[in-house]
Amino acid sequence: MNDITSNIRADRRHALLGLMAATAGATIATTSTASAARSSSSHADSTGKLAVLTSQLARSPRRRDFRTVPMVLDDPDMWDAQALDLVIAYRGEHRQVWDNTEIDSPWLNLMRNSLNAQVFSFRHPDFLAASATHGSAHLALYDQTMWDKYQLAKLAGPAFASNTLIKAPDGALDASAHEDPKGLFGAAGNTIPILQKRGVVFMACHNAIWEQTGKLIEKGINPDHLSHEQMAAELTNHLIDGVVLTPGIVATIPELQHAGFGYVK
Repeated sequence: MNDITSNIRADRRHALLGLMAATAGATIATTSTASAARSSSSHADSTGKLAVLTSQLARSPRRRDFRTVPMVLDDPDMWDAQALDLVIAYRGEHRQVWDNTEIDSPWLNLMRNSLNAQVFSFRHPDFLAASATHGSAHLALYDQTMWDKYQLAKLAGPAFASNTLIKAPDGALDASAHEDPKGLFGAAGNTIPILQKRGVVFMACHNAIWEQTGKLIEKGINPDHLSHEQMAAELTNHLIDGVVLTPGIVATIPELQHAGFGYVK
């Protein structure tokens, strides 16, 4: 081997070692940056996209002054169109829509578990969970006034003498206490108001309102002798605060899926 060949090979070895060192350094730097980002984002109250959406939804109008409503909504003025559009247009990378139909199922618990893992395990503070609520689960979206007036416990089943799912337990929503099994990140947080504070959006279904109104009329639970259209309007007017009324959940789910929401049943 002559000196020229030896020098070329030595230069190549030095260049390769230099490239490997630079790559390793870049990898370490990237890993450190990623770790720092993951650590700094492991909180429940995001200051990013989810916080913006929550603020926008709080300001968006909800019409709750209906005198009558028809069976089929064909005018956006009849549902919370602006709020629904905000949810569909959400550009957070991580989004999930839950097809919730049974009030006595662990639906709130499952959403809380998903939220905890997304935020604290996978470090996605802008994770948005949306409840596509219909079936008997929809009864949880009416205030206690409607539960009392229309004896909604008879539709909800023996587990619910009242709407316990809209009660907000005492305590602060402190992200640093997310390991406390007795805190609001545990089972005590399986209520609609607590999940709403954590950014979960609960969507109501006009079709469910119409069908539940029909069941009440069939059972003779109609103290004011209202028409179907009038009673459905009253139930709509008594949806709990923050709920987003849709023209129909089954039709809204594919709109959310098309926008990038993952579907969970």
